[in-house]
Amino acid sequence: MIGDTLSSWLRTLRHDLPASLVVFLVAVPFSLGIAAASGAPPAAGLIAAVVGGVVAGSLGGSAVQVSGPAAGVSVVVVELVRTHGWRATCMITLLAGVVQLVLGVVKAARVVPAVSPAVLRGLLAAVGVILALSQLHVVLGGQPQLSALANLAELPGQIAGLHGHKVALGLFTIMVLASWTRLPARVRVVPAPLVALPATAGVAWLAGWDVTHIDLAGSFSGWGFPVLPSADWHTIVGAVLLVALLGSVESLLCASAADGTHPGRRADLDQELTGQGVANMVSGALGGLPIAGGVVRTEANVRAGGRTRSAAILHGVWVLGFAVGLGWSVRLIPLEALAALLVFTGVRMVGLARVRRGRGHGEVPVYMVTAATVIVLGLAEGVLAGAALAALLALRRLTWVNVRRREEPDGRLHVTITGSLTFLGVPRLTHELRSIPAGTPVDLDLTIDFMDNAAFEAIHSWRLDHEQTGGTVDLDEPHDEWYTLAAGGARAYPGKSPDRRWVPWAQRRTRPQRRLIPDDGGSTPATCTEGARDFHRTTAPLVRPIFTELAHKRQPTHLFITCADSRIVPSLITASGPGDLFTVRNIGNLVPRRGSEPHDDSVVAAIEYATQVLGVRTITVCGHSGCGAMAGVLSAGVQAGSLPGLRRWLRHGNHSLARFIETEGDRLHKGALDVLCRVNVQQQLENLRTYRKVDEQVRAGKLELVGLYFDIGSARVHLVPPLRSSLSVKL
Repeated sequence: MIGDTLSSWLRTLRHDLPASLVVFLVAVPFSLGIAAASGAPPAAGLIAAVVGGVVAGSLGGSAVQVSGPAAGVSVVVVELVRTHGWRATCMITLLAGVVQLVLGVVKAARVVPAVSPAVLRGLLAAVGVILALSQLHVVLGGQPQLSALANLAELPGQIAGLHGHKVALGLFTIMVLASWTRLPARVRVVPAPLVALPATAGVAWLAGWDVTHIDLAGSFSGWGFPVLPSADWHTIVGAVLLVALLGSVESLLCASAADGTHPGRRADLDQELTGQGVANMVSGALGGLPIAGGVVRTEANVRAGGRTRSAAILHGVWVLGFAVGLGWSVRLIPLEALAALLVFTGVRMVGLARVRRGRGHGEVPVYMVTAATVIVLGLAEGVLAGAALAALLALRRLTWVNVRRREEPDGRLHVTITGSLTFLGVPRLTHELRSIPAGTPVDLDLTIDFMDNAAFEAIHSWRLDHEQTGGTVDLDEPHDEWYTLAAGGARAYPGKSPDRRWVPWAQRRTRPQRRLIPDDGGSTPATCTEGARDFHRTTAPLVRPIFTELAHKRQPTHLFITCADSRIVPSLITASGPGDLFTVRNIGNLVPRRGSEPHDDSVVAAIEYATQVLGVRTITVCGHSGCGAMAGVLSAGVQAGSLPGLRRWLRHGNHSLARFIETEGDRLHKGALDVLCRVNVQQQLENLRTYRKVDEQVRAGKLELVGLYFDIGSARVHLVPPLRSSLSVKL
C-alpha cells in the first residue's frame, strides 16, 4: 500500500506537476479573455478556473480533461448579463449545475451518443463563429454588437475606419497563434497562447502602444450571493436549461475526444457530468462563470504529459495562488490580445476537418442547417432544426431503395434490389419492375434488411404478372429470407438465413448455374466466376477498408496447418478474419518429420517463415472426421490406387499409423478411422518438435502447439490434447 502511494506521488511529480504548470499558464489569460467576452467581472474567469480545476478535476470522470470557464457558453452568458445582471447570471449558473448533477445521477450521458454528431458539431461551430465575430470587433478596436448578424453587418465599417495600435496588436496575436500551428511538433509542445500573449505584451510595452488593460483591483471584494432573476419562470428555466445543455455538450465532447489522445483509463461520461454539475454549483455560488471541459486547456495538458486528474487539480491551485499573490500582473496582458486569442479559438471550434469526414455519411446538411440556424435565430432553435433534419434524413435512409439492372451475355436480366423495402419505397419499386420488358428471363436478388407487406405484395404481384407473360423470375435472397417466408405464409420477422458466404455454391440459388464465359476446357468454372462477381458486388465494399490497411502490413499470430479437404474452412471454424492465420493446407494435414523420406520442403518452408520471419505465437494442426488421407494410411496405401504421388505423400502418415496401432492394437473396430484422425493430429504436433527452432521456441515458452479436430457431421471443434492424454475437450 505504501509502495503504491509512493509510486503515485512520484508519477505526479514526474508528469502531472510540469503539465499543471503549463496548463496554468494557458488558463489564466484564457479565463480572463472569456470573462471579458462574457461581460463579467475579470475575477469571475479566475474563480471558474480554480473551481473547474479543483472541483471538476476531483469529481469528474476524465483523467486528463481540464475544466474552466467555457468559451462556448460565453455567447449565452453575455446575453444573460445584459438581460438579468451579473448576480442573477450566477444564480442561473448554480441552477444549471443542479440540472447537470441530476442528469449525471440518472445516467443521462448515455443519451448523448444517440444525438447526431453533426448536430453537436454544428452547434459548437456556430458558437465558435458567434464568439469569433464578437471578439473580432474588440480586436479591431470597437465594441461587440448584440447578435452575430449585427456583428457581421458592422464588420466592414470597423475594418475601414479603425487602424490604430489596438488593431495592429490584435492582428499580431492572431498571426503568432496561426503560424505556431505550422511549426514542427517538438516546438508545438509549448502551447501557442503561452508564446503569443507574452510576445504581444512585450511588443506593446516596447513600442509604447495605447492598448486596453484589465484591472483586478476590487474584483474580489465586491462579491455578493447570487439572486434569482426578476423574470417569469419560463425565461429562467429556459436560460438554466440552455447553460446546462451547452456546458454539458462541450464537456462530454471534449472528454470523448481526449480519450483518443492518451493511453490511460477511458472517461466515465456520467461521472464527468456529475462533476461538472457540482463545479457549476460552486462556481455560481462564488461568483464565477459557467464551467465546462475546455479543448484548449485539455490539449495543453495532454501535450505537456499530464496523465492523471492531479494535473487538473494542481492547475486550479496555481491559478488560486496567482489570483491572490500576483493579480497585479494581469495588467501586463492587453485586452486586445485576449480578444484575438478568443477569435482564434472560435475559428478552431468550427472544425472544418470534421465536416469533410462527415461528407461520406451525408451529415453535412445537418451540420450546416444547425450552424446557420444557431447563428441566425438562436441556440435552442438551431438544435431543434438540426435534430429534425437528422431525423428526416435517417427516415429517408431507412426507406431508401436501390434497384440495379445488368444485362447478362446470355440475354438474361440481372436485377439487384437493396435497402429497406417499406410502403414508402413501393412507387419506385413498382416503376422499376414494370419497366422490365415482358418475356425477359430475370435473375432477381433481394439483398434487403426489411420488407413489409406492401413491398412483398408489389414484388409478388409483378412476379406473377411477369411469369404469365412468358418471362421467368429466379429469385434469390442472399441474407434474409423475407420474401420466402412471406410467400409461405410464415411470420416475416425474424427471417434470418445462414450468411451467404458460408453456404455452398450449389445451395445459394434456386436458379440453375450458368456459365458466364465460354467453356473451353481450361476456363474458370462458372461458379468461381459468379462467386467473384458476387464478392465484388456485395462483400468487397464492406471489407475494402480492412484490406486497404492489410495491403501495407501483415502480422498473423497463428500458423494454421490443416487438410486440403474442401469441407474445412479455417476462417469459419476459428472465427478469424483476414490477416489472422498463416495457413498451410495439404492432404491429411501432415507435417513431414525432419529428414524423412520422401523429402518435401513446402511445409518446412512455411514453418520456418512463420516462426522466424512472421514471429507467430501459435502453431495449430487441425484434423477432421472421415479424412480420406487417413483412410488411405489405414489401408496401407491400397486406397491410393494408381496415384503414385499420393502414395508417396501418405508415407508421412506412417508414424501416425504406428502410434494408432500402439494405442488401439491391430483391430479395426467401428470408428477406427476417426480415432486415427485424432491420433494423427497428436503425431503431427510431435513431428513439429523434430525441428530444432520450433522445439527451442516451445521450450522457451515463446511458441505454443495446439491440436484441433473438426467433427464435420456435428460442426463441432474439439481440442486435441498431447499424446500423454487420451481425452478430447469440446470447444
